[in-house]
Amino acid sequence: MSLPGIWGEWGGYLAFFLAGFAVSEPWRWAGAMLGRTIDPASDVFAWVRAVSTAIIAALCARLIIFPSGALADVGLVLRLGALAVGVGVYLLSARMGAGIATALVVLAMGQALAGS
Repeated sequence: MSLPGIWGEWGGYLAFFLAGFAVSEPWRWAGAMLGRTIDPASDVFAWVRAVSTAIIAALCARLIIFPSGALADVGLVLRLGALAVGVGVYLLSARMGAGIATALVVLAMGQALAGS
């Protein structure tokens, strides 16, 4: 008997959910327990923050330089321009949300004006 036969039509999704939960949840709990003992001002915490920031920066650069999906239809100059404007707004306002929102508006307006 197949999984959908046992658990109904959502059986496959339930199996994926349970497998994902079983694999990731113990690590989340371990991280939460270990994270309590790390001093936020320690060198270890600063290193973890630097590594995570570098990973996010690399992913953002990859999305801008080698886009996929709908973003691939947007020109590189427009993508880099939206990035520059967003970073500028962030630096002037010190608010990340303002920089992200501005970059999105520039990207959408630029694409609309380009006629694509």
